[in-house]
Parts: sequence; structure tokens; C-alpha cells
Amino acid sequence: MAVPGELTTAFLTLRLYQPAVRHIVVAFDQIEDFVAAGQADVGLLIHEGQLTYGDRGLHLWADLGEWWYQQTQLPLPLGGNVVRRDLGEELMRAIARDLKASIEYGLDHRAEALRHAQEFSRGLDAARTDEFVGMYVNAYTVDYGAKGRHAVAELLKRARAAGLIATDVDLAFVAADS
Repeated sequence: MAVPGELTTAFLTLRLYQPAVRHIVVAFDQIEDFVAAGQADVGLLIHEGQLTYGDRGLHLWADLGEWWYQQTQLPLPLGGNVVRRDLGEELMRAIARDLKASIEYGLDHRAEALRHAQEFSRGLDAARTDEFVGMYVNAYTVDYGAKGRHAVAELLKRARAAGLIATDVDLAFVAADS
């Protein structure tokens, strides 16, 4: 299986789904070509590949987000922002505040944000760019909420129990200053 990296949430989830998978790391934007050329039997797609694989004549084998939801009734965490604790509570909250404000601005000015995103969309048309952005910029991006925080904790707990991460994670969420 062609995978976009061993330190991605996608790969961690894949290993929970299929622990014995044999893989090769391929740049995320080259996985479709790699599979189409027969260099791998399957590929783990992230980013816009989740929307474009059918255009290449490729077929969905498994949707790990759906699998995760069936297992947990939780959304699949797709990454997050991290900050060093030694920066101190005040600076951590300020960083969280600024990130939240930026995301809220983008949501409040969606058309403008989509025009900007279109410049980096690697060939997606406007409708697919909108769909793609909506996959990653939404209410969970602004605030995980209790369900999202539980999803992150559950993913890390299951990864630890499966031996996919070496130690327990001391997970903390930083609230943005208002």
C-alpha cells in the first residue's frame, strides 16, 4: 500500500484498521499515479485525493473515516495544532485565540477564502474546492467540543493499546482567550 507518511493520522488509523499492512511511503499527491501505474496495489489517500480517485479509474476499497465512526460513533480526528507547554499558559491561549480568529474569519468570508484556496487546489474545480475545504474547515476546526476532544483521546488510547505509539499521551487542550 502506498501511504503518505508514517507520522500521519491517516496511517495511524490504517494501522488500527489493518495492523499487518505492508506499505511504501509516497508523496501524498503522487499516490493516485503510483497506484494507477501498478506500483502499488492500493493507496491511502488524503487531501484532495479523497475526492479525485474516481477520475483516475480508481475505486474505493475502504473509507477509514466511516470505519472509525462505525467503531466509535466519533468523528475521525484529522490532525490538529500543537504548541509547546513551556511557552506558558498566557502565550498558549493567545496562540489558540489567534488560530481560532483566523478560522472564524475564513468561515465568515467563505467566498473570499475559497478564491484564495483555489490557487492551491491542484486542479480542483470551484465546486470540489468548496467540498474539500468543507471537509477540513468546519465547526470542529473552530472548537473540537467535547465530542471532538473525546475522539482525539480515543484515537490515541487505541493507538497506545495497539502498540502503535510507545507511551501514553498527556493530552491537553488549550482554550482560546476570548
